[in-house]
Amino acid sequence: MMRILLFLATNIAIMIVISIVFSVLGLSGTLDAQGVDLNLNALLVMSAVIGMTGSFISLAMSKWSAKRAMGVQVIEQPQDQTERWLIEVVTRQAQRLGIDMPEVGIFNTPEPNAFATGMTKNSSLVAISTGLLQSMNADEIEAVIGHEMTHVANGDMVTMALMQGVLNTFVYFFATVIGHVVDRVVFKTERGVGPAYYIVQIVAQIVLGILASMVVMWFSRYREFKADAGGANLAGRQKMINALRALQRTQEAPPLAGSLAAFGISGGGGMMRLFMSHPPLEERITALQNLR
Repeated sequence: MMRILLFLATNIAIMIVISIVFSVLGLSGTLDAQGVDLNLNALLVMSAVIGMTGSFISLAMSKWSAKRAMGVQVIEQPQDQTERWLIEVVTRQAQRLGIDMPEVGIFNTPEPNAFATGMTKNSSLVAISTGLLQSMNADEIEAVIGHEMTHVANGDMVTMALMQGVLNTFVYFFATVIGHVVDRVVFKTERGVGPAYYIVQIVAQIVLGILASMVVMWFSRYREFKADAGGANLAGRQKMINALRALQRTQEAPPLAGSLAAFGISGGGGMMRLFMSHPPLEERITALQNLR
């Protein structure tokens, strides 16, 4: 219930902020003078509904979609010593963090990786790749699990969904305004909307969406430092450092499917730093070494 109220409160805050900005800057009058007869209040509501609904649905389906996308096999009844040990580690860390026991799963890929997802910190999933289990020792795996459990305890999934929803709202709102302005002012459409509106609106959504993704990736990198610190607190700083060094010794793991990349222990680097979901491993190790 609290999550739903948080989403609603965020929607209201977005609409209030945009309304204030437009009033203070007098943009509504400017648009009217140019013949852009947009109902900004209605557009705000529609943008918030579109922006936040998609994000909320994605969050609600995160565990289900992660299991399907990554082929995660949830450990219902441990079948061997490794599975029993994983359950014991997660149980112990969940108790220390004061959260409900998450589902624990394994997905089959040779690359070392792990991720956490779920709608709330008390209804989550922590999954570890077979490659990670084979390439790291017990201490390093424990630290990786601590990293993912910190993501869960910090509510990072909800925070990221809220941020994405807020940015989606701004993207749709301003792309629509830009489309109408260009259609009316440049192409002189007098009634309804012309083809230029649809073309410009789509292009504006793409451009603004790219800018918004930079903000999301910046926050994702910030969260990784926090999750590393949490893993160090749960398992020990040297264990966390050793786990990151183990990742350095292997090939960089490919990106996880979709939004899961933001919650993995190792994410895809991408072509530019601004679009990286994870900081470089050396920076993360240095941050842990300087941790007090």
